Amino acid sequence: MESLEEKRLKWKCRRGLLELDLVLTKYLEKTPYDAELVEFLDLQDNDLWDIVSGRSDRFEDRFGGIVARLRAV
Repeated sequence: MESLEEKRLKWKCRRGLLELDLVLTKYLEKTPYDAELVEFLDLQDNDLWDIVSGRSDRFEDRFGGIVARLRAV
């Protein structure tokens, strides 16, 4: 059974960009809850996608771990 935090994270992962939705959904299948992801998702969709897809490396150092994990998906 999903915790409330997992449900909230799933909801927050629903984005306007299909590509981003696909990556985040696949990531959540392996890692149901990641506190680092929660904060990372505060970025705008286009910025998130540019970072996750590797087109941009403009993100705070503290997000290095989650960026590496998402890029590996």
